[in-house]
Amino acid sequence: MTIKVIGAGFGRTGTASLKVAVEKLGFSKCYHSESLGEHPEHKQIWFDLLAGKPINWDALFAGYQGAMGLPTTILYRELMNQYPKAKVILTMRDPERWYESASQTILQMPSGPQLAMMRVVSLFKPELKKVLPIIAVGRKIGMEYFFNNDLSKEHVIKRFQEHNEQVRQTVPPDKLLIYEVKEGWAPLCEFLDVPIPEEPFPRTNTREMFRSRLSK
Repeated sequence: MTIKVIGAGFGRTGTASLKVAVEKLGFSKCYHSESLGEHPEHKQIWFDLLAGKPINWDALFAGYQGAMGLPTTILYRELMNQYPKAKVILTMRDPERWYESASQTILQMPSGPQLAMMRVVSLFKPELKKVLPIIAVGRKIGMEYFFNNDLSKEHVIKRFQEHNEQVRQTVPPDKLLIYEVKEGWAPLCEFLDVPIPEEPFPRTNTREMFRSRLSK
């Protein structure tokens, strides 16, 4: 298999719903942050990629046809270089509404004593143990690398908008779909050249779902 769809949109723009939708359209399966819970060994691979080290792409994406969400979002150019035939989807959202959602979810990754306690509890709760590599990559690649540990509203929105503009300028227009998940199936299916399903467009990873995973 090879990666055919790359999601360059930032977390809380509907990347989890996009993952489910793309899989339903036949591009199965799709890599997302939750995949780190299934493959904790991938944590170091992503760190190596961030550091510019050579990685085993076949090992990272074995069995996958799509990749989106963190950490793909930050490293979409590296994936484009590796998979030049892949199409890129930039999921968008109004910056203010995006920040409202992000500030209550992905920007509240546990750290310090809270994270230490989660590690202890995870010894007795396997489901919580799956969350730990997601947090580690989220903090390293998202908080430290992308936001430079500055989570002020002004800075976070600025980086969000800069990223979106960079994607627009980087990806060839014929390979890029600028998309809001509220648009549903039609533009997505046209872009990927597949029929429109009869079922409703999926909606998942709400704020409540996100918080629930961290509290298991």
